[in-house]
Amino acid sequence: MSKSAAITTPLETLRGWMAARHLDAVYISQPVSIAYLTGFHANPHERLMGLAVGPQAATLIVPALEQQKAIEHASGAEVVAWRDGEDPYALVVAALHGRAEIGVEKEHLTLHLAEVITARAGISELVDVGAEIKRMRLIKNADEIEMLGRAAAITDEATGRIFSELHEGQREVDVAFVLGTIIGELGGALSFPSLVQSGSNSALPHHQHSSRRLAKGDFVLLDFGADFGGYKADVTRMAVVGEPSAKQREIHRIVLEAHDAAIASVRPGVTTGAVDAAARRVIDSAGYGDRFFHRIGHGLGLEEHEDPSLDPGSATVLEAGMVFTIEPGIYIPGFGGVRIEDDVAVEHDGCRVLTRSDPSLRVV
Repeated sequence: MSKSAAITTPLETLRGWMAARHLDAVYISQPVSIAYLTGFHANPHERLMGLAVGPQAATLIVPALEQQKAIEHASGAEVVAWRDGEDPYALVVAALHGRAEIGVEKEHLTLHLAEVITARAGISELVDVGAEIKRMRLIKNADEIEMLGRAAAITDEATGRIFSELHEGQREVDVAFVLGTIIGELGGALSFPSLVQSGSNSALPHHQHSSRRLAKGDFVLLDFGADFGGYKADVTRMAVVGEPSAKQREIHRIVLEAHDAAIASVRPGVTTGAVDAAARRVIDSAGYGDRFFHRIGHGLGLEEHEDPSLDPGSATVLEAGMVFTIEPGIYIPGFGGVRIEDDVAVEHDGCRVLTRSDPSLRVV
C-alpha cells in the first residue's frame, strides 16, 4: 500500500466510529467541526449550516451565499444550498429521513433543530457524537502541525515588529490596531482579538485594550496570535516602558522559570496536571502562588481554546500530536502582571516549541 493510500481522513475515522456504534448517520452542526471534517471554513451566523454523514456519502448544507466557496473547498461531501426565504430544514430532513437514530453534537445542537429533526425526519433517538469529534481533533496530524507551525512563524515575525514600534504615549487600542495590520501584512489573520494591557491593566488577564496610554514604568503585556489556514497560534510577551524596576525584573524571571519548567516536563506519558504542577512549584516557592490563579495552558488548533485543558490536577495523558499553550502568570493588583506564553507540540521523544520569539523582558 502506498503512503498516500494509508492516510485516513477525518470523515473516514468518523465513519469507523459510526460503524462501531451501529449508527448509519450523524448530523454535524458546529462550524469548526465541519471545517475539521471537510476543510470548509465558514461562519453562517444566524443561518443554518450542517453536515449529514452517512456510511458512504455526506451532504454539506449551506446558505446560498456560501455555496461557491463550499464547492471549491469542501472535500468528501456533496454541497446543497438554500436561499433566504426557503426552508433549510427540508434539506436536513431529506438528508436524514429514514434513520431511526443519528449522532449529533449535543453541546451545540439547538433544542429547536433537535425537535425539527426528530419530528419531521421520524428519528427516535439522538446520540452524542461531540465527544468523539473532540477526541479526533485532540491529536494533530503532520499537516495540521505544519499549519500551526506556519501560524507560529507569522506570530514570531509579528512579535519582533510590534515591539520595535512600541513607545511611550501610545494608546493600548492603537497598539492592537498596528498588531492586526502587521499580521495581515505577513499573510495571516488574527487568531482572536489581541490583548494589549499596560500598567495596572496587565494584572487583569482578560482586560480588553482601552484608550489608556503607555507611560514610563509600565509593564506592557501583549497576548496575540496569527491564524494561518484556520489554524491558530497564541503567544504572550512582555515589555516595560523605560528601565524596569528590580521587582519587575524579579516577577518576569520567576514566570520565565515557571514557563521553562513546564515545557521541560512535556513528553508522552506525562499528565496535563503534572505539567501544570511543574510551573506552579516554581511560582509557589517564590511566594506568589496565590497570584497564579489560572491553568498552565489550553489546546490549540482550529480554535484558540480547545482540548486538552491543562488544569491543576487534570489527568489527561499526553500523546504525540497534542498541541497546547504553556502560559504561567503572576498578577499583582495595582502593580501589574506578567504572563509568558508559547505553543508546544508533543513529540515521541519530548516536545517542540512552535513559537520561537525571544521571551525576555523587552525595554521600549
